[in-house]
Amino acid sequence: MDRINTTLVLRHYYKSLAEYLRKLDEQSFLFAPNGKWSASEQLDHLLKSIAPVNQALSLPNFVIKLMFGKANRPSKSYEELVEKYQGKLLAGGKAPKTFVPNKISFAERETKLKRIEKLALSITRKANNYKEEDLDALVLPHPLLGKLTLREMLYFTAYHCKHHQNLMEKAIADNEKNNS
Repeated sequence: MDRINTTLVLRHYYKSLAEYLRKLDEQSFLFAPNGKWSASEQLDHLLKSIAPVNQALSLPNFVIKLMFGKANRPSKSYEELVEKYQGKLLAGGKAPKTFVPNKISFAERETKLKRIEKLALSITRKANNYKEEDLDALVLPHPLLGKLTLREMLYFTAYHCKHHQNLMEKAIADNEKNNS
């Protein structure tokens, strides 16, 4: 998947997430299944995850290279990256403490959704300024997956949003089914 398609997918997933969360009533937004995060908390987790990516993409290439090095392998495909992430989750991988969410109140929801939409737009704009070869040469650290090329980080950022939206949808649908 090239840079343009990747950024389009990323924008689409975050827009879809915001639309979904705007439709939830307060009870659904705050509902947390046993031991799982509520939609509110998943939104905060995604905000905590996307902000560092946006920040990193603001750095000049030489700073990224100096701080994190260069890729020593080709970028994985979107599918390979998703498979690696799912494998880490199945092996018990969890969000590090800095990415563990807080609850967002229903009153804060719209402000947080505007923030995440703004961050997703910012990431796509910044990513579109990179040369294709730089997306495969520069790396950033990921707390669960290790060093990822910028392209892989964009793949992850897109997939991560969709993954959490799927978790929200399933939990809320299961709750509604159990309460009907």
